[in-house]
Amino acid sequence: MTILVTGGRGRIARAVVAGLTAAGLDPRVASRDTSAVPGSVPFDLTDPSTVSAALRDVTQVFLYAEPTTAAAFVEAADAAGVKKVVLLSSMSSYADNEDAAADPHAETERVIKTGAYAVTCLQPGAFMTNAIFWSYALRATGQIRLPYLDAEEAPIHEQDIADAAVQVLLAGPGSPHDGRAYPLSGPESMTRRRQIEQITEVTGVPIEAVDLAPAQAEEEMSRGMRNQAQFRSLMSYWASRVGLPHPIEPGVELLTAHPARSWQTWLRDHPEVFAE
Repeated sequence: MTILVTGGRGRIARAVVAGLTAAGLDPRVASRDTSAVPGSVPFDLTDPSTVSAALRDVTQVFLYAEPTTAAAFVEAADAAGVKKVVLLSSMSSYADNEDAAADPHAETERVIKTGAYAVTCLQPGAFMTNAIFWSYALRATGQIRLPYLDAEEAPIHEQDIADAAVQVLLAGPGSPHDGRAYPLSGPESMTRRRQIEQITEVTGVPIEAVDLAPAQAEEEMSRGMRNQAQFRSLMSYWASRVGLPHPIEPGVELLTAHPARSWQTWLRDHPEVFAE
């Protein structure tokens, strides 16, 4: 059994590789930039030759994908005889807001599911690693500037996503996970304002939290996102969660048999992010 892990530079992919290796497997790591990932194979969905080579003799794939390249993956995976795909998707793929239908994760899921292989979708909500982007502005200005600071979310540790993926991959094709989608959340609903407060409580770093008006957020944040439909979906989603506790999904514990890691745990796991 050969497992291909795509997106080899990413934190989740690296943790998936570590988990599979610890289980005694030798996963094949793929990246568009092999120079940044020692031992990886080229995998660029805009270059079919790299995809067919990376998929040779592969049984399962842990996949990062987007709608513009999903069809190319399906064609290559079917030609290679792949039996199972574990797709890293998003909770936004089924969000109940007016812009959700345009969400790229929903479209990617739809296309990836057209292949002849079994599919399991992992659908995490907000990543705790989003705080890395917050830290850039903090270092420059002493501020974290976000819209809807009182929106509730249940951010998830990247290691919990990886742990869930590893368990699905170890179960392999033909398991009860085939055809399933697992929403994944952290263990606690909290406002983004409370998340920022806890950064200071854990690290001691003073932070000015700035609650951006929607128009300000569009001006400051949308240019950094390649997909404007995704940005609009996020804004609608955050607006819908103001004053509304986020559901705590059981997916992490269901798949891994351990509780999801807390926000405080993530901050302690990554002291370098907010180090002065």
